[in-house]
Amino acid sequence: SAPHLSDATPTMATASAAAASAVPRVMRTGARVSSRAPCVRRGASVIASAKASPSKYQSPNGAKPRALISVSDKSGMTDLASGLAKLGYEVISTGGSASAIASAGVEVTPVDEITDFPEMLDGRVKTLHPGVHGGILARRDVPSHVESVTKHGIGYIDVVAVNLYPFRETVASGADFAACVENIDIGGPAMIRAAAKNHPFVYVLVDSADYAPLLEHLGKTHSDAEDMSMRKMLAWKAYQHCASYDSVVAEYLWDSIGEGAPAPERSVPMTLMDTLRYGENPHQAAAVYADASLAESSGAGVGRATLHHGKEMSYNNYLDAEAAYSCVSDFPSHDHSCVVVKHTNPCGVASASGCDGDVLEAYRQAVRADPISAFGGIVAFNCEVTADMAREIREFRSPTDDETRMFYEIVIAPSYSTEGLEILKGKSKNLRILEAKPRLPCTTLRQVGGGWLQQASDSLLPEEINFEVVSETQPTADQMEALKFAWRCVKHTKSNAITVATKGRLLGMGSGQPNRVNSVRIALEKAGDEVAGSVLASDAFFPFAWGDSVEIACQAGVKAIAHPGGSMRDQEAVDVCNKYGVALVTTGHRHFRH
Repeated sequence: SAPHLSDATPTMATASAAAASAVPRVMRTGARVSSRAPCVRRGASVIASAKASPSKYQSPNGAKPRALISVSDKSGMTDLASGLAKLGYEVISTGGSASAIASAGVEVTPVDEITDFPEMLDGRVKTLHPGVHGGILARRDVPSHVESVTKHGIGYIDVVAVNLYPFRETVASGADFAACVENIDIGGPAMIRAAAKNHPFVYVLVDSADYAPLLEHLGKTHSDAEDMSMRKMLAWKAYQHCASYDSVVAEYLWDSIGEGAPAPERSVPMTLMDTLRYGENPHQAAAVYADASLAESSGAGVGRATLHHGKEMSYNNYLDAEAAYSCVSDFPSHDHSCVVVKHTNPCGVASASGCDGDVLEAYRQAVRADPISAFGGIVAFNCEVTADMAREIREFRSPTDDETRMFYEIVIAPSYSTEGLEILKGKSKNLRILEAKPRLPCTTLRQVGGGWLQQASDSLLPEEINFEVVSETQPTADQMEALKFAWRCVKHTKSNAITVATKGRLLGMGSGQPNRVNSVRIALEKAGDEVAGSVLASDAFFPFAWGDSVEIACQAGVKAIAHPGGSMRDQEAVDVCNKYGVALVTTGHRHFRH
């Protein structure tokens, strides 16, 4: 079974010891067999028909091999218990697990028979006892260990199958702090870590996907090297399971006391989603992981997208899809919009509000903004892709020759109609069709050599900004709407970033230039003849105005400009705009994007 880096137990509905009382319990009475759990046995009972699998290290008290099973997620548990029993293992278990195993007809020894001590503190203490941990941790090849367990009558435990209380699910359910804390597992991690540490002698299972492979392994003869390879893999998975679990607990506790400050220490659990063909280039190995932290528990975003159709995703596909979807998701859901991205920059953007309410025309206008760049790009929507939209995407011809069908790497949207999805699949067998829930703004991490950078997402929207007019010329209502649209676009364009737009439609953009004036020239060139009467947005202030970015834009026909302001030469920008009768507004906020 391939390893998983997940601590989630998605099939587990409850976790506390109290919940276990809902199933038949092992009764601690003098009788050897409880009437409510007819297959529960006291002591080291044997199954006459079972033959214990050979072991290099026999328990000092002569007992047969033993397996301890104590799980919250009971998927596959009874099959594991039955398989181990058939291989000659004595099955030991706790609480609800023991009852479920007994109800399945498998003989089981309650753990309190091993510890000679009852469960206590509402199930908080069940297995924290030398009778359990001595049997797990004892090294069979160290004479002093063997002497100790022999002296105290402790038998070895050879298999430990444990998974943990569903803490993540408890938090996600909206439970209060006390309930969440009660679902922090203590005994489980202790047993898992003990078994993993002593993996040369103990198999440790934390994932039900490993149950069948272990049973198969135990039923065959293997070389020492093969056996140790499996033991190490299971031990690694066990420690990762605990590490991921503890990361989520620590995240939850810090969120309750940190008051938004960066945590002094931080770890992020991740689950391998796929091994990619390669990274940015064919000589680079790559993979994609899902963020398993509580902050990402909604399962939203490109990393959790469903691939409905097409080739497998590449490293660059993920980066481009993220850029496109984060941009289009910034637009109000009631204003159906389309974004086309190439190499993580939006080369085309249009909204229905700027196309007489027609989202099909918004798609066309997004492509027309830069059809050369759009070819081979990523198309993103903030609305459902209907059958009509799917036909338009499938049949639309490139504006460069009105003949060539547009080719795209990816289409991504929050949903598809049944008919729309089937129509879109017919465009190309390779077209990747992604469906994803929009990701809400959250903290982001970015790696640098030897460290990580953390910042809050740039979630500032035009509706939250005061566009202050600083020029003599006042922008019209349509120009102000166009400025807000251009401002939303420039936020998602790599710095130095310039966008030229009209109401609801991007005309041209300049991105990633070392100096702002070159970005202005590129954006104006892409806007072409439509620049007359357009608006322009800059992600940062203009350091110069005369003979520079501002005057170049004014001379080209731009009629309104937005920038953050804050330069020592802000007044020069005002003076230039006043000379040309251009409206100038400041936002007081910058949108650098690196």
